[in-house]
Amino acid sequence: MSGDRGPLSGLKVVELAGIGPAPFAGMLLADLGADVVRVDRPGSGSPLAGDPRYDLLNRGKRSVAADLKQDGDRELVLSLAGRAAVLIEGYRPGVAERLGVGPEAVLARNPALVYARMTGWGQDGPLAASAGHDITYLAITGALHAIGRAGGPPQVPANLLGDFGGGALYLVVGVLAALREAERTGRGQVVDAAITDGAAHLTTLLHGLSAEGRWQDARGVNFLDTGAPFYDVYPASDGEYLAVGALEPQFYAEFIRLLAPAADLPAQYDRARWPQLRAGIAAAFETRTQREWAAIFEGTEACVAPVLSFAGAARHQHLARRGTFETVDGVRQPAAAPRFSLTPPGPVGRPALPGEHTREVLADWLAGERA
Repeated sequence: MSGDRGPLSGLKVVELAGIGPAPFAGMLLADLGADVVRVDRPGSGSPLAGDPRYDLLNRGKRSVAADLKQDGDRELVLSLAGRAAVLIEGYRPGVAERLGVGPEAVLARNPALVYARMTGWGQDGPLAASAGHDITYLAITGALHAIGRAGGPPQVPANLLGDFGGGALYLVVGVLAALREAERTGRGQVVDAAITDGAAHLTTLLHGLSAEGRWQDARGVNFLDTGAPFYDVYPASDGEYLAVGALEPQFYAEFIRLLAPAADLPAQYDRARWPQLRAGIAAAFETRTQREWAAIFEGTEACVAPVLSFAGAARHQHLARRGTFETVDGVRQPAAAPRFSLTPPGPVGRPALPGEHTREVLADWLAGERA
């Protein structure tokens, strides 16, 4: 059970089981100390159809079994929502209402509750009822169009940018903002978090640069999208990669000093000669292994770092010192983030198995109401 430590200790959250960004939002709240109770359909197992012991998005939560199509179980969930500060659901628009646990029914029980809705397209609009996934949500916002190399197709950033960046994190921001309003006024409200809205919002800087004439609406030709030779990745002699982000002149000067001080390379911002500069940088990186280059650049002002695998990241001395990863029941995973000086979260918990806490939660949350 979470809730013993962290800045959200004491916050009660009901999460209706789903996949992707809604569970991630619940996980983040649990990581920060909230008591998150996930409502799983009896016998459904993990919604990802995998082993629930490894469904890390359910870590630190508790799980109750309830079939929302059954009157008694629906009443149970409404009772839990009556004791909660937040309810999270990730259904298509209208599904929660048809199940009898939509905002109207829940807020009637608990007017101060924050009803957090996570969808791809949003609660309204022509596509609201359509199926979709991270990649399709990113596609219509312009974000996917911007990712990739010049002359090549858009590159898919796993499901990190849409589901979790533009989706779950915006849902959590909305929840925290609405909680502040509920504390101030006693009024709860619905948070409509759409991945399309969040992903579009993440591109705000690029829209500004475009308006200024400093960003082209094309892939791989700008200074932050591999268009610039000094903001890209390069293979070392062993085939492993180094990431270079030497944008500012002083950082670029240090980068060249450490990479190839004797090389006759074009000026940093001589765009006409960027192909020549790129070739020179690539040739220099091919003279040493990734490990050798990492040792040369680490701790300098050159803005170069090795591109590490998940396993390599967990072994990196900086991340190890900060405890960025931890191991629970033999499973390596990212630790809670961000950090807090007064109310640090405790270690992350293991994933909840579907329905394993039903009696415990009923006794805990609904004491005096039902056994």
